Amino acid sequence: EPLPPPLPKKQLQRAESLPEPGSSPRCRGDPEPRAGSILYSIPAAPLRHGQGAPPRDRPSWAPKKPLTKSQSLGEPLAPSSPQKAPAPSLKELTFGTADGELGQLLESPAGVSGVVLGCQEASLARLSAHMQEELVGPEERQQLLEAELAGKRWAALGVLDPQPCCQSGDAWYFRVGFTFQHSQLQFAAKVPKPCCSSLGVRSSLGTHCSIQRLLGRFTDSLPRELVLPGIPGKQSQGPSGEEPACPAPQPVLQVLLCAEVPQQTLADFVKGSHALHRTSPGHYERLGCLLLLQLCMGLEHLRRQNVAQGDLCPENLLLVQCPCPPQSQQGQKELPGLSLPRLLISSFFKVQEKQRPCSSSQEQDWSQGLSAPSPPGAAELNMGRLIYQILHVDVSLENILGFRSKRLPEIPSLSIYSAGLKRLATLLLHRDPHQRVSIEQARGILQVLLWGPRQELFARSRKSLELLRSWLEVKRALLLLRFAENWAGAGVSPGLEEWLCCQYFQGVTEHTLYQVTQVLY
Repeated sequence: EPLPPPLPKKQLQRAESLPEPGSSPRCRGDPEPRAGSILYSIPAAPLRHGQGAPPRDRPSWAPKKPLTKSQSLGEPLAPSSPQKAPAPSLKELTFGTADGELGQLLESPAGVSGVVLGCQEASLARLSAHMQEELVGPEERQQLLEAELAGKRWAALGVLDPQPCCQSGDAWYFRVGFTFQHSQLQFAAKVPKPCCSSLGVRSSLGTHCSIQRLLGRFTDSLPRELVLPGIPGKQSQGPSGEEPACPAPQPVLQVLLCAEVPQQTLADFVKGSHALHRTSPGHYERLGCLLLLQLCMGLEHLRRQNVAQGDLCPENLLLVQCPCPPQSQQGQKELPGLSLPRLLISSFFKVQEKQRPCSSSQEQDWSQGLSAPSPPGAAELNMGRLIYQILHVDVSLENILGFRSKRLPEIPSLSIYSAGLKRLATLLLHRDPHQRVSIEQARGILQVLLWGPRQELFARSRKSLELLRSWLEVKRALLLLRFAENWAGAGVSPGLEEWLCCQYFQGVTEHTLYQVTQVLY
């Protein structure tokens, strides 16, 4: 059979003189040598014209990488080592990973420390995703439920209570039931108040723990048994308890179906917690930090979706009971009101109310910043007001408007969180808009207040990136150990506070900690 064009003699001698440590006579049945030997490193134009097949006695050790232009045929070529399987990524690493793959990772430049730290970060990310699914439910199930509810009205729903379970500043909420996949589900029917107009509530905001989830909407006449407080004539019975002789026609309103059933608003929670704040200030103010942290995370999510919140006030922030109690409170005697609820941003409406006349241009500037749905800095100003309201400090609009000439109202020091919350409120309500901290910075300050690093860390060592990096690595390891010990001991799934903590240590860096502690301390 025809052979390829002969190579120059010098190059062939050089190639034939290379040692063959691994070569051995090919036995019958051995596989044919694959193209990739030294001869096939030359452009094989003649072979494309059918001039023959390659010789059968090519060395099996020949390199498979084609020669580059800078590499001549006369240069010696070292035998290629067998190709190693790619090392697994740290996200794929588990306790059952083969030792051979582990060995490759341990030989990497990162070494043992890099592998362990990478595994911790990957594990925190997996745990965080699992906790979020436990809190809000699988996204696929919600999509199926949305499809099932499409076109449904009051007739397909079961009203579980004619009285609203919660009344926010812009809507009434009623508990309704619906049979889905052989199980009875409960969710909330949101009936907007007549004084509110929609800013475009959408179901495409993505799933987030602090955002009210919309399952569907419809327009229909309200059932007669529903009671709308504050609406004259909208009662199911007359004053004497009898049915009215000529019932008024039921109003036709748009109804929004929401996945979460709220129990109360943040305003209701603050109003009913004065005694708790006096008797357990540390627990209560920690709850306040956790509620404010959820609000910050929800506002950040809305901004990433290019959506502005509506009227951000305690009356429009909903509180929902978590499906499981926080793990940090297991084994303790739970005090009334200490259970951490989920906070939901529900107001995607603009309240159409008459604003009182402004006595000065300064007051007009502040009132517009505090009541408008989406001007720059409005969320930061409202967050500053919320801190005072949660801490039961009177901070009416008149108090804030006068702070340019006087100090802000004093926040009493009742716990380890009081000074940090006072500092955060001052930064959010700074008279210079350029000096105010953003919602993202406020979220970082709240996380440091809750989980450190605290100021005593820098009492013995000067603050540095190296110190903060070491602190962060140790805390991540201790957090994972805590999860393992709690689950093995109590056997209870982690709750909302654990998810928030996991979110913090999953994404924070030593550079962020340095900047936040500089601002806070």
